[in-house]
Amino acid sequence: MKKYDTIIIGSGPAGLAAAFAAQSSGNQVMILEQMPSAGRKLLASGGGRCNVSNILAPREMANAFGRAARFARHALYTYSNEKLCRFFENHGVPLELTDGFHWFPASGKAQDILNALTSCEIVTSCRAEKLLIENEQLCGVETSCGNFYAKKIVLAGGGRSYPALGGNGGCYALARQAGHSVTETFPAMVGLQCEEKWVHECAGISLPDAESRIALPGEKFRCRGELLFTHTGVSAFAVLDISGRVSELLKSGNPVPLEINLFAEHDFDFWMKTFADWQKSFPTQYVAKLLSQYMPKKLAAFLVGDPDLKVSGFSTVVRRELAAKLSALKLNISGTDGWLKAMVTRGGAALDEIDSKTLESKLVSGLFFAGEVLDVDGPCGGYNISWALASGFLTGNMVL
Repeated sequence: MKKYDTIIIGSGPAGLAAAFAAQSSGNQVMILEQMPSAGRKLLASGGGRCNVSNILAPREMANAFGRAARFARHALYTYSNEKLCRFFENHGVPLELTDGFHWFPASGKAQDILNALTSCEIVTSCRAEKLLIENEQLCGVETSCGNFYAKKIVLAGGGRSYPALGGNGGCYALARQAGHSVTETFPAMVGLQCEEKWVHECAGISLPDAESRIALPGEKFRCRGELLFTHTGVSAFAVLDISGRVSELLKSGNPVPLEINLFAEHDFDFWMKTFADWQKSFPTQYVAKLLSQYMPKKLAAFLVGDPDLKVSGFSTVVRRELAAKLSALKLNISGTDGWLKAMVTRGGAALDEIDSKTLESKLVSGLFFAGEVLDVDGPCGGYNISWALASGFLTGNMVL
């Protein structure tokens, strides 16, 4: 009979952090991992570099989690970015601010983060199938490799994002078995597919600083950064942070209207003034050629529409239409690139059934949660790994 103090399901950043904290407190800890090796999603994060955190103070960090901010606050305060950075520094992984905001390992290798967190026995290629509960007491886990016994279990198996790296939502079934509710899940941090065919023909074109918003009443959040046109629609930082909410809205069966300012620093009035200046200085030039000073020729041509349009024939109506496209390009989102490409899961184990101070179940004593398995998701930029690590360390110190 294989007995442990604590069994952790999942070897992502949350599970590894929980294991490290529990092991450091003298617990006999074991991690169950369904994949052939540990930490696959962590190793792929940040393009293989692993954006550990960012410079935001705990309150600002927590607020970025929107509807889950209050729940996430305790873990993020207890294990702030400062503490997380110090942890890695103390374990031989110096970090650096690559752009004044994001913390990465100075080596540029996510493997160093994985090495620092690896502290206990990990049983790989082993799928957790059922919680063992006797006389209303948690006592272990039934797995594809046999039964393992412990009175403390941590569900840290993540969500449904990146199934190739292990994201199959397996911990949701275990949570439900224990009586927990799991909210509906949606792909987040994922590319968006649109109905406009001309966008697909611009695949590969990118703009460095765009800003998008969901053009529906009550949707106030904006998302800014690089915009990439793809074979199915749009992707990159200008849309990733709102993609989870778009996924949720698509459930209605209707396309979701999006507006994108292709140049975040330039508004409608800027373009109208620019067009007026063109009329004074370049009346014989083609509009598409002048616009291509700001963007690739192919995109400029699609936005202008008429390849023979000269500035001299650039009517007020047409100028206003083009300025509107540049400052609030309207796209109808019909879908997402789905779970295969989603970096994060929106939705998960319901927060009102879990104690935010300990991350222990309110329904089953000894059952804990950490990371993406919970209904907590944040924007790009180190937020989600910060949450995974902070929640993992918190849980690991509460399983004593």
